[in-house]
Amino acid sequence: MEVLLLVAEHDGPTMFARIGMMRALNHSKPKPANTPRRKRAKA
Repeated sequence: MEVLLLVAEHDGPTMFARIGMMRALNHSKPKPANTPRRKRAKA
């Protein structure tokens, strides 16, 4: 909340406030499982 107030009062960078809020909201969620990015080789 403090960052949002600073952005509103001093015309700061809104993207940093948005990134900080999204990170705070998603902090407790587990990370998704890693999936392989490459296709499997043909047998």
